[in-house]
Amino acid sequence: MEHLHAPWRIDYILAPKEPKGEDSLFTQIAQSSDDEANLVLWRGQSCYVVMNRYPYSGGHLMVVPYRQVANLDDLDQQELSALMEATQNSIRVLRHIMQPSGFNIGMNLGAVAGAGIQEHLHMHIVPRWEGDTNFMPVIGATAVLPEALEALAEKLRAAFRGSEPIQEA
Repeated sequence: MEHLHAPWRIDYILAPKEPKGEDSLFTQIAQSSDDEANLVLWRGQSCYVVMNRYPYSGGHLMVVPYRQVANLDDLDQQELSALMEATQNSIRVLRHIMQPSGFNIGMNLGAVAGAGIQEHLHMHIVPRWEGDTNFMPVIGATAVLPEALEALAEKLRAAFRGSEPIQEA
């Protein structure tokens, strides 16, 4: 069995967590108007796209429905379609700006599946490059992200503004 090591995520794991209230972190971001501080790249009618503050890889995005639900079955057809269309557009934007070799795309539903914010489902989009894993995370406990989150967020936000509009029903 091979193991994926991501020791830079320990900052997220060990960071103090606010007591769970009614609203998830994603709901709080959805209700905020400070998209720059929250690393929000695009907003649609049913969902939004945000950068992961503790990425596995540079350009790690998440597509989040505005409505806080834990299970995929709880999304209505319009929300489900919007989630997938935003995922598709995010891939287009990342290909254009970052030119990755491939992507990991998926959801962690439930605590045992690794969901960090299990009460609010979200789609992860992680760009990947040939040879993008190396000794730094394993030996040096350091992630090498070639560009600051905020600088990359500006490039991606501009690309989302210029991308083909997402058709939401």
